[in-house]
Amino acid sequence: MDLSARSKVLVQGIAGALGSLYTTRMRAYGTSIVAGVSPGHGGQVLEGVPVFDLVEQALATAGPMDVTVILMEPYRMLDAALEAIAAGIRHLVLVTEGVPPLDMVKLLHIAERTDTLVVGPDSPGIILPGKILLGTYPAELYSPGRIGLISRSGTLTHEIALHLTQAELGQSIAVGIGGDRIVGSSFQQWLQILDEDDQTEAIVLVGEIGGNSEEEAARYIVEAIDKPVIAYIAGRTAPKNHRMGHAGAIIASLVAGWGSEIGTPDSKVTAFQKAGVPVADRPSDIPSLLKQALRI
Repeated sequence: MDLSARSKVLVQGIAGALGSLYTTRMRAYGTSIVAGVSPGHGGQVLEGVPVFDLVEQALATAGPMDVTVILMEPYRMLDAALEAIAAGIRHLVLVTEGVPPLDMVKLLHIAERTDTLVVGPDSPGIILPGKILLGTYPAELYSPGRIGLISRSGTLTHEIALHLTQAELGQSIAVGIGGDRIVGSSFQQWLQILDEDDQTEAIVLVGEIGGNSEEEAARYIVEAIDKPVIAYIAGRTAPKNHRMGHAGAIIASLVAGWGSEIGTPDSKVTAFQKAGVPVADRPSDIPSLLKQALRI
């Protein structure tokens, strides 16, 4: 991943209510937003950013972009993302939730062919504290440092970042992979990125009940990750007799030999424990577990 404070950023959907709000916040953080796209609003200047009707028009004027933050309506997300990929943008942050699953399937096929990194949908985005904000993070809770934070959760990520900041454990990056049923980049992809990142010393992985992404991440940690990893699973107090996963995850778990309890808190905690990954009981426990792992 080659994002930095110098990265040039496009905002698609800048004329909408969310686009306007978060463009202001991202720019206030120092993010270099050089253009926005909102069909029908071309020629305007919103939040100090020139607006174009099409991505190709924005790039023709402002030059190549490193990343786009997409704040479009769910049914417009696919067109916006494909337009960005066609224009050569290879980092996409999808903030909007509720993108139709078939739209995401199509997008991910094209993203794979074009080597495009897709974050989200239903994601707060990415923040490199002190450098760049891409999305909806409350930046005041984050501080620069050496801890990488990967999360499926939304606001819980911010609580954990605050605990880390208060413990003087700054963050190299925080990324929300998204909460929709089908998302782009996975825990495994980000574990690999952070394992190879010179600015990251340890990783915090925040999962949730439902699905099998945490179990898969635990296996990947055993196979490929060298840096210390601390995990936290949200939803561990959910009713035990109420299935929170979905049919695909259940079938996949049986094929993989994980058993029928895939997606439950116990399944996820057990998977991490077998992988040698400490699992925090509460978000407030994460800093002490990190300090033990880093021996500080």
